[in-house]
Amino acid sequence: QVQLVESGGGLVQPGGSLRLSCAASGRTFNRYGLGWFRQAPGKEREFVAAITRSGESTYSADSVKGRFSISRDNAKNTVYLQMNSLKSEDTAVYYCAASGPRVRIGVKLSDYDYWGQGTQVTVSS
Repeated sequence: QVQLVESGGGLVQPGGSLRLSCAASGRTFNRYGLGWFRQAPGKEREFVAAITRSGESTYSADSVKGRFSISRDNAKNTVYLQMNSLKSEDTAVYYCAASGPRVRIGVKLSDYDYWGQGTQVTVSS
């Protein structure tokens, strides 16, 4: 089991940048594929980006491709989401999630077993 805590959210102007962090507890962090999802008010939670257990492969949603980048530092038990060129439509609560060992890299909600509590990102002038 792993516990995930997101941080780094806040208010940012359009075109600005934020880096979200997700710190994990436990000694088996490197066993989990990791992902970021987001959920805006009144909308379903949607996939943002995912990274494999070793960090060798990533995949991003079309909506953020070229702007967001996921990375992980297994030594620090932390996964990051670097968000650049932020748009108002990026406003959402951002969640990190960890998949079980059965999943190498996942883009579906059902691929993930553990979730953080979320951190709010608001993009507004």
